[in-house]
Amino acid sequence: MTARLFEPLTLDALTLENRILIAPMCQYSARDGEATDWHMMHLGQLAMSGAGLLTLEATAVSPEARITAWDLGLYNDGCERALGRVLDAIREYAPIPVCIQIAHAGRKASSAAPWDGGQQIPPEHAYGWRTEAPSALAHGEGEVPPHALDAADLRRVRDQFVATAKRAVRLGIEAVELHGAHGYLLHQFLSPIANKRTDQYGGSLENRMRFPLEVYDAVRDVVPAGSPVWLRVSATDWVEDGWDIDETVELAKALKRAGSPALHVSTGGVSPKQAIKLGPGYQVPYAERIKAETGLTTIAVGLITEAQQAEAILQEGRADAISLARAMLYDPRWPWHAAAELGARVRAPKQYWRSQPREYKDLFKDTAFGQR
Repeated sequence: MTARLFEPLTLDALTLENRILIAPMCQYSARDGEATDWHMMHLGQLAMSGAGLLTLEATAVSPEARITAWDLGLYNDGCERALGRVLDAIREYAPIPVCIQIAHAGRKASSAAPWDGGQQIPPEHAYGWRTEAPSALAHGEGEVPPHALDAADLRRVRDQFVATAKRAVRLGIEAVELHGAHGYLLHQFLSPIANKRTDQYGGSLENRMRFPLEVYDAVRDVVPAGSPVWLRVSATDWVEDGWDIDETVELAKALKRAGSPALHVSTGGVSPKQAIKLGPGYQVPYAERIKAETGLTTIAVGLITEAQQAEAILQEGRADAISLARAMLYDPRWPWHAAAELGARVRAPKQYWRSQPREYKDLFKDTAFGQR
């Protein structure tokens, strides 16, 4: 029996070789939004991993949309050139399709890098700026409140998402994920914790979903037909009276009607008061319920670290694909090792074919050897 983890997955017209997806992972190593040699090294090794899809880290739609001053962006020609250089190198040696996570940090912008404490940098300081959000509510106690977006601001932000999507299309990126999770701008609109608006974008569930769905529609319109566009969501805020799984199911249904082929299901991030119950695969039940109630292809994530664990999630029909982040950083050859363990095959760069272990003589696809 073929391992389900290594069966192809089709999203619109894009077919992935397997169901291992590399999740977006912020590196805080860009310069003025531009990808650097770090991205060449980091994405280069992940591109050779044998995974079915490589997702770029959260990529900001404007300088103000960055989580930190060192975030990757795609909002001007310099950003586009720098990222294009990295993608050209990857494509020359690794046939992995690439997805971009387009993002706006909202009130969680203007932060220090995690290794520098990750706290808000006030607007008047170097590397800080005034943030913007649905409501003038700070993320944490003692922080500078964000500017509340007015109608003109909403049009501007929506257009920035569109402009970034157009640049991604020009770069030949095959799929788009909109970041609607982890307490960033689109999630801030969804969550009653961050959204206290009294206009058509606040209050009821329908109103709170309005702006994220408008952004989805606008981006979908400029991405070629057949190239999938989906959202990453937080299925619960882990806070009483916050965004929850029932509302996430309704959002998933709305996204399906809008043409989304999938949903990437995470949790949390909108409030420091969150009480997360951690454990292996702790977010999988949310993906499972969304899949069962909507029929959308669901991508599961969260402390999934072992091949047998990932395979069981798929075999039991709890999700359709597995997204890996930290496990891939710890072991950039995770898909190779999973294929060996599950009796499957994986693609490897020809320069590495001779590393195939003797006990797994059929592990790498399409190999050939010759030497005088």
